[in-house]
Amino acid sequence: MNYKMIGKIISQIIFIEALFMIPALLICIVDRDWYAVKGFVVTLGIIALVSMLMYSICRHAERGFYAKEGLVCVGVSWCVLSLMGCLPFFLSGEIPNFVDALFETVSGFTTTGASILNDVEAMSRGMLYWRSFSHWIGGMGVLVLLLAVSLKDDKGNGFTMHLLRAESPGPNVGKLVPKMKRTAVILYLLYFALTIADFIFLLIGRMPIFDAVCTAFGTAGTGGFGIKNDSIASYSPYIQNVCTVFMLLFGVNFSCYYLLLLGRIKAVFKDEELRLYVAIVLGSIALITFNVWKMFGSFQEALQQVAFQVASIVTTTGFATTDFDQWPSFSKTIILMLMILGACAGSTGGGLKCGRALLIVKNLRRNLRKLLNPNRIEVVRNNGQKIDETVLNNTNTYLAAYAIIILLSLLIVSLDGLSMESNISAVISCFNNIGPGFDTVGPTCNFAVYGIPSKIILILDMLSGRLEIFPMLVLFSKTTWKHR
Repeated sequence: MNYKMIGKIISQIIFIEALFMIPALLICIVDRDWYAVKGFVVTLGIIALVSMLMYSICRHAERGFYAKEGLVCVGVSWCVLSLMGCLPFFLSGEIPNFVDALFETVSGFTTTGASILNDVEAMSRGMLYWRSFSHWIGGMGVLVLLLAVSLKDDKGNGFTMHLLRAESPGPNVGKLVPKMKRTAVILYLLYFALTIADFIFLLIGRMPIFDAVCTAFGTAGTGGFGIKNDSIASYSPYIQNVCTVFMLLFGVNFSCYYLLLLGRIKAVFKDEELRLYVAIVLGSIALITFNVWKMFGSFQEALQQVAFQVASIVTTTGFATTDFDQWPSFSKTIILMLMILGACAGSTGGGLKCGRALLIVKNLRRNLRKLLNPNRIEVVRNNGQKIDETVLNNTNTYLAAYAIIILLSLLIVSLDGLSMESNISAVISCFNNIGPGFDTVGPTCNFAVYGIPSKIILILDMLSGRLEIFPMLVLFSKTTWKHR
């Protein structure tokens, strides 16, 4: 295990995190929120000390870096990032309980949007900015950013590839261009451009600048932290429609946008995962609209509200404009299915991913055919390309781990005595990085009702879901830390 290289990368990550805290600190200074200023100043001091100490110890690290180091580095980095990121909330006293502050921060970085705050509008603007900006950092991944701005490509050791594969969402990570550093740069440029476009369209709708910035962060990262107690409900239908469109756009695999830039439009429209994603979104909107339209003033209003909620849930953003917990069971069942499925691989959305679901179905069909005809030779293809058996095995392993973690988490959180509907939706919501659930954790409620042990389990669920399980499992494996 190359501990020094891991330590060097972590020192750089928390240094970048400190830089990202500076705008929030400046907002607090302008607003004269001195307790918030203290929280950020002390945190910046702690990060500076830890970062410099770690870098001085690890600066001469060798570049030998393999898959195990990549998984460990990603898992540890996200844990350290969250621990440092929660300090401003805790030290300022705005979230006086450390576990609550950590829950809120992990929910931000993992783009979950599940909150323990009863009155969001009581927070200082600087804290609201940092809370929303954590979505933007976590949406594409802080290690992807680090690859884009500082780390150099390795010379044959697969250094950057191991990091990108460990952090990026989806069943498989490919290169947009031959160099992984350039891939990371392209991903962040696309991410930044879409965020700016979202911000501009929100401003056109006369949304206040601060609100537009925070909302754009939440939409881009598909996170869902709102700066108002009613999330997005009090904004105009135009602003809600802008959020609907951009939530869906950020749920698309970013490789599709790169193909569009190259002029390969036919390849985008032939993408099987994108077609499945669009079909699921349109089908869900149609089914739910016809099920709930009598609950709204008009069919048009019902369509608009349903489209927003479907976009919010399938992309695992978690914004809300209406209480879908009051919808009929049929609509709530579709919402629950969308919670599990999620957006496209390679997007900022969470969930199982449409691409992974596609592989599971195709592999199931292949295995059924082989059961009927054992001598039949058949391969699984996606977009005309053969899928390696290793990818299929990893997908099956992911599905098994997914089910086991969900069941164990459900067993533990059920000790709090809340309803089964609350517990199931809370675990699924946190693991799939969605935000709201049903019943006591519905869109008009929050996660403050759970005790400390349950919140810790849900924190681990959020991290596991965002990092696609394996980096977190590796951290808890004895084999990882054995010396060869």
